[in-house]
Amino acid sequence: MDHRGSQLTDLAAYREQSRTSWREVAAGWERRRDWFREVSGPVTEWLLDHADPQPGETFLELAAGTGDLSLALAERVGPHGRVVASDFAPEMIDAARRAGLERGAANVDYRVLDAERLDLDDASVDGVVCRFAFMLMADPGAALAGARRALRPTGRLALAVWQGPDRNPWAALPAATLVRLGHAPPPEPGTPGIFALADPNRIRALVTAAGFSDAAVEEIAFTFRYADADELWDTLLSVSGSFSRALAALDDDERQAVRAAVEEAVAPFREDDGSYTPPAAAWGVVAR
Repeated sequence: MDHRGSQLTDLAAYREQSRTSWREVAAGWERRRDWFREVSGPVTEWLLDHADPQPGETFLELAAGTGDLSLALAERVGPHGRVVASDFAPEMIDAARRAGLERGAANVDYRVLDAERLDLDDASVDGVVCRFAFMLMADPGAALAGARRALRPTGRLALAVWQGPDRNPWAALPAATLVRLGHAPPPEPGTPGIFALADPNRIRALVTAAGFSDAAVEEIAFTFRYADADELWDTLLSVSGSFSRALAALDDDERQAVRAAVEEAVAPFREDDGSYTPPAAAWGVVAR
């Protein structure tokens, strides 16, 4: 197989591994939904403000997860509008549907869709939003092109991706701890991952190549909060597939050693009341 063939095989394997991982952590994300909705509130509000959903419009959320952003969109578009909450993990869509039923949201459609192979009619939506998913995709350019195709000519795209590890110690420090202790390999440059779109110039290039114009990139700075060390540890195990898989391969003593090392790494962000408040930063992107 030539180099290009190997690359395609690797990406296909990554897609399947990613889908499996998200299916496995869906229950954990559902359990931690209220926590994540609170800490990510500034990002959600930025996306809503810049996507600017209007009553009666149709919006698509890519990688909707447990659905809190889709439900916020549903409130904005009102009973005569429509939201398509999509995710490639069926378990995530099930969780989103349960949240919608709890809220009585009658204007949300829940669909298992792969953003990189978007099965949606051309020019069928007024807006597309995506929170923290494009950097994890094997081919974000294909997903952006699919979003552009699904948008009406006047439609708008609003997305958020993470900035680099220095701005996001909440994620960088636990991952680096696993690498330092020899329980995970270092990330390979150029591969999908939480910081894969940390360079705003790359984001602009991908968005422009997908057919969008007038792409604007803006920083969204906020703070994660964990009530105590137990909540921090529970969150890592609940929502990070790579972290929980690495821990599952260890014995009890090794797991306790990892926990101690993570707590030591995040100690600079420990408050007097025992909570942890590491900073976070994202890029918000809006384009037409």
